[in-house]
Amino acid sequence: MDWSAGGLGFAAGVVIAFVTAPVGVSGAVFLLPVQLSVLGVPSPAVTPTNLLYNVVAGPGALLRYRRDGLLYGPLARRLVAGSVPGVVVGAVVRVFAVPGAGVFRVLVAVLLLPLGAWLAVRTLRPGAARSPAEPSPRAVTGLALVVGAVGGIYGIGGGSLLGPILVGRGMSVARVAPAALAATFLTSLVGAGTYALLAFTGGEDIAPDWSLGVACGLGGLIGGYCGARVQVHVPEKALRLLLGGLAAAVGAFYAAQAAG
Repeated sequence: MDWSAGGLGFAAGVVIAFVTAPVGVSGAVFLLPVQLSVLGVPSPAVTPTNLLYNVVAGPGALLRYRRDGLLYGPLARRLVAGSVPGVVVGAVVRVFAVPGAGVFRVLVAVLLLPLGAWLAVRTLRPGAARSPAEPSPRAVTGLALVVGAVGGIYGIGGGSLLGPILVGRGMSVARVAPAALAATFLTSLVGAGTYALLAFTGGEDIAPDWSLGVACGLGGLIGGYCGARVQVHVPEKALRLLLGGLAAAVGAFYAAQAAG
């Protein structure tokens, strides 16, 4: 990694984490296209590099949420219980089965684009739809298992999927965000370690780009702490709109990639 790439990765990490941390999204889903298109990280090394970013960046926002007393709770434990084993399965599938990226892009677009738009509309017009019941604890753990596997395959933070779904099911952003980031951090830690071990059997390009991942992560560490600090001063309505907008943006991005 040259200094220009490291500086660009650091700056991208700061901006992305600052915007996404208040709603429980690590920002890895937005860092992925930066790595592929701008920094030239090869596939499949881009996946563990993204997970490494989450590992380095995660403690920033988590430390702030912990200081504000928002981190611990049953929701975080359920998300971790499902996502950690899921990411191991996803990493193994990514290395040995290599699922097509085209199918993944279509699925994410179909899920997040309408979900993000619906969440934004429902926030602006709260009387337009009846509030759905919160998912059961078993359903939350099962969802986290699936999202963890997806994160292990494609290197995205689970918060970009968990956040819109859980908030759309009636949970508050302030409750979901710390739990989703805690699950993303532990999942990424296990996933990055799994890829590092699989690199001994599958080739050098399976290992993360350590220097670039750390550079992006240090930026995310700062941006995430600042973003989490800002969250307590932002109204719930604005957080819901931000989460809905981010979800729709991710869905639109992957829809454009799939169409291209």
